[in-house]
Amino acid sequence: MNPRIKPWLRTISVVFAVVWLVGSCLVLNSQPTWADDGAQNFTFADLRYEDFENKNFEGASLAGAILLKANLTNANLKGTILTMATFQRSNLTNADLTETFADRVLFNEADLTNAIFTDAMLTSSKFYDATITGADFSYAFLDRDQVTMMCEYADGVNPVTGVSTRESLECP
Repeated sequence: MNPRIKPWLRTISVVFAVVWLVGSCLVLNSQPTWADDGAQNFTFADLRYEDFENKNFEGASLAGAILLKANLTNANLKGTILTMATFQRSNLTNADLTETFADRVLFNEADLTNAIFTDAMLTSSKFYDATITGADFSYAFLDRDQVTMMCEYADGVNPVTGVSTRESLECP
């Protein structure tokens, strides 16, 4: 090989190696674009008995969180991920759960008075002995057995949306 070509070849090889190394580090350490949107992450958190009155959780993840007997009165839970969370015996009076993804969530014995669940995904979620007076479930996806059960005692009109609980559940 020509001696004058060797230094250039070595320089090009080093530059290529550095560019490749830096590029690899950038790719491997990159974050998804949604990761820095300021949303809070309470996934699998133990939040029993906590007071979150008037708290803004919009866009947060509470997946798998335990909120047993928690106070979420007037809480903003719009667009949250609640998969497999437990709100048993919690107070969600006037809470806004619009467009939440809440599959397999326990709302048993919770106070959902005047809560808004419009456009929420509530599949396999349980509402046994929950207070739903004035709650709005318009366009929410609920299991048929839960709707049938809630229609037995659904009453009231949501003061924000003006929709009756029975109408929002499409009770007969």
